[in-house]
Amino acid sequence: MERNWEQFHNSKDLALALSIETSELNELFLWKRPEDVNVEKLKEELADVLIFAFLLAKRHNLSIKDIMLNKIRINEEKYPPEKAKDTARKYNEL
Repeated sequence: MERNWEQFHNSKDLALALSIETSELNELFLWKRPEDVNVEKLKEELADVLIFAFLLAKRHNLSIKDIMLNKIRINEEKYPPEKAKDTARKYNEL
C-alpha cells in the first residue's frame, strides 16, 4: 500500500510476473543436482512466486483454499489410485 503498486497489478502483468519468477526459481536448479540448490535463494524465489500467485487470486476474488481443494478433487478423479499408483503417466495414458 505504501508504494501504490496495486495500480500495476492487473491480471496480465501479475501472470507475466508469476511466469518470470517461476523461471528464476527454475534457474536455481539448472545444470545442478537438486540437492545442490542454494536454499536461501530458493526461499527468496519461492516467496516471489507465491506472492504473485496470491496477488493474482486476490485480483479475481478467488479463495486459494477453495481452488486448491477443487483441483485436488479433480486430480483424485483423473488419477484413481488403482490406475495411478507407482506411475508418472498422465491421466490420458492410464
